[in-house]
Amino acid sequence: MSGFAVLHLRSTQDCFPPAVNDFQVESDSLPYGSSHAVTDTDDALVAMVVRDGSETAFRELFRRHTPRLLQFVMRVLGSAEAEAEDVVQDTWLRAAGALGNFRGDSSFGTWLCGIGLNASLEQVRRGTRQSARELAIGEMEFASRPQSSDDRMDLDWAIARLPNGCRTVLVLHDVEGFTHDEIASRLGIAEGTSKAQLFKARRAMRALLTRQEIAENVQ
Repeated sequence: MSGFAVLHLRSTQDCFPPAVNDFQVESDSLPYGSSHAVTDTDDALVAMVVRDGSETAFRELFRRHTPRLLQFVMRVLGSAEAEAEDVVQDTWLRAAGALGNFRGDSSFGTWLCGIGLNASLEQVRRGTRQSARELAIGEMEFASRPQSSDDRMDLDWAIARLPNGCRTVLVLHDVEGFTHDEIASRLGIAEGTSKAQLFKARRAMRALLTRQEIAENVQ
């Protein structure tokens, strides 16, 4: 595959930056109605991209998987959407160059999130995020979360405040459904470390949500 443009992410809307390598794509220039890509399976779309360099197929993969990928990256980073968007963009750039290596042993979404995990961990290691999140749970600042009746927002707020290792294991195990063996392999840690991190993460989540609820009740 000679290369193709990667969709530019801004709040998960489809638009294009200058072409990567030799494909020039303009925003909204590829009508879905002219192709069966919308109804094709992910594996079929990948094959179309690898075999034919189909930009329409790649657009459809992007449309299907970016919302989940963005949420996954936001949770791993514990960051706002703007920072996660940069990592998602990087993930798609990496995925575009590696589609020929996709063998279908797992779903395309799982494969893509694996690339997103690596990109996210590299972002964390670069130290661009606030060091305050590395504090012990008892020392954390309990900034008020946005008022909402959405339980998912409560959970995302708490996940974002976990230390890096605990947060990553919790997201992979409790949200994405990875086993401890799989997590250990992906993160390069012992299986026992994964279990210990999950235990700490769950305990921290309970503490965060309980203390936040108490704080709200006394306001």
